[in-house]
Amino acid sequence: MSGEIYFSNNYRDLCVRNGTGAGFQFEFSCARCYDTWRSPFEAYVGERAATWLGKGVDVAWSLLGSAGRGVSSAADGLAGAGWGQARDHAFQQAINNAQGHFNRCARCTDYVCGRCWNAAQGLCLRCAPDTAAEAMAAQQRGLNDMASQRAYTAGQQAGQNYDPTTSRQLVCPQCRTETHGAAFCSGCGYHLAQSAACASCSAVVPDGAAFCPGCGTRR
Repeated sequence: MSGEIYFSNNYRDLCVRNGTGAGFQFEFSCARCYDTWRSPFEAYVGERAATWLGKGVDVAWSLLGSAGRGVSSAADGLAGAGWGQARDHAFQQAINNAQGHFNRCARCTDYVCGRCWNAAQGLCLRCAPDTAAEAMAAQQRGLNDMASQRAYTAGQQAGQNYDPTTSRQLVCPQCRTETHGAAFCSGCGYHLAQSAACASCSAVVPDGAAFCPGCGTRR
């Protein structure tokens, strides 16, 4: 094995350094759909041996004394010294196994799983989308766009009858209920947004008046 290891950054290190559960495991993810694949767990024998030896030293402390502590420290040192090389070896094996689950896109260089791989083109589905899927998606977009356009046109036609100059109150001044531009408040029945000018003679009509003081027209 060479001294250098090459791979993309779409992996996660799940290795455990200390304890009886010490070992190596790596999780690789698809750069497109993010599905993951984990390498089989590989126990780190050196650390496990040092851990069990340390437990034995603790039990036999009264018999071994300081010499026992020395044996435990030496075992820890050997286990620590071998960790880096053992991890690199396990990582290289995990990469070799991952190559059977992932493909490297020649265009974007991402690693993707089999479901996200266009084998006919030798590219990922992000760079070379499936033609049938793209056609169906485009058809749905066209349907949605046309429905939106027709709805917009229908709204324009309905808006021809809407008078934007009519005064409207969105909140009732008496009970503070939201009115949504209605003529009367749904909370208290208050007559909303009454014009200050008479529709017949344009005279100023006092607030709350039922008839125009100038011509007598009912408000």
